[in-house]
Amino acid sequence: MAACSVKEDPPSGRDGWLKGTPHEKLDVVAKQLRGFDMTMVETGYRYQELYWAGTDGNWEYAEYQVEKIKQAIEYGLERRPKRAASAEPFLRETLPQLENLVKSKDSVGFLSGYEMLTKQCNACHKEEEVPFFTVKPPLHRQSPIRGR
Repeated sequence: MAACSVKEDPPSGRDGWLKGTPHEKLDVVAKQLRGFDMTMVETGYRYQELYWAGTDGNWEYAEYQVEKIKQAIEYGLERRPKRAASAEPFLRETLPQLENLVKSKDSVGFLSGYEMLTKQCNACHKEEEVPFFTVKPPLHRQSPIRGR
């Protein structure tokens, strides 16, 4: 009886950059997605967009950003489940409270909710032993998206 072996698949991806067995290809894709750092890059961008959306009163865009922050963190936790304990208060309490303020289109409440969000971000960073990742509301708008 011949030994079982896994054969290499044909290369895939644009220009055939993804090579190897199906398992090797998955490892390469996982490496490209990286860990929680890429989640934080996206979350940081959306954190800024959320601030400007709320201060502009662009509530639909603010609601979109809240949802995308939640989704980015949830996907990041799939890749790095060891981060779940520190992210749990953020996902279960802080983000839903802010989402309710956004849905109520409460400008004053939004600012206090955003401050709560910022504090929770910094608390999470401290718990994850990266307290030097200090989050503060943005000072300058980078995106061309504005309120109506």
